[in-house]
Amino acid sequence: MDSPRAARLAPAIRHATLADLPAIVAIYNDSIPGRLATADTAPVSVDSRREWFAAFDPASRPVWVAEHEGAVCAWLGLRSFYGRPAYHRTVEAAVYVAPAHQRRGIARRLLAHALAAAPALGIATLLAFVFGHNGASLALFREAGFADWGRLPRVAELDGVERDVVILGRRIVDP
Repeated sequence: MDSPRAARLAPAIRHATLADLPAIVAIYNDSIPGRLATADTAPVSVDSRREWFAAFDPASRPVWVAEHEGAVCAWLGLRSFYGRPAYHRTVEAAVYVAPAHQRRGIARRLLAHALAAAPALGIATLLAFVFGHNGASLALFREAGFADWGRLPRVAELDGVERDVVILGRRIVDP
């Protein structure tokens, strides 16, 4: 969640390119030690993420980056949910912000950008899977109109501590 005292940034938001992958991976890896934002427990490499990045498509499953002073400071990706055709209009959203840029409204801006773009991308439903102990991310999605759609109790173990995952969802269009 953003602090009212933190300086707000108005970064440029654009589609990510392969050249952004090192920055995307660095931001992701910065989130691992906090045990709040990912179930990975060790850093990932740029090479290990190439196939993952290639699965995104600006026309239907984009990754956007936010830039501040020419550097990528955050990213948001929309991935297909569950990998089966019947879920083609449902995506999972994930957003990560570099530590030096957190609490400045960047995640909120990226999420608003994704919500606004969703209908043109053929997306009807956005989901987010958030650790139950990640209060800032839960607040971010709830403030953006996501509702709690489920809880998976104690499905993750981080440093010997079992953690819940909260499933949040938001319908963009209704039939």
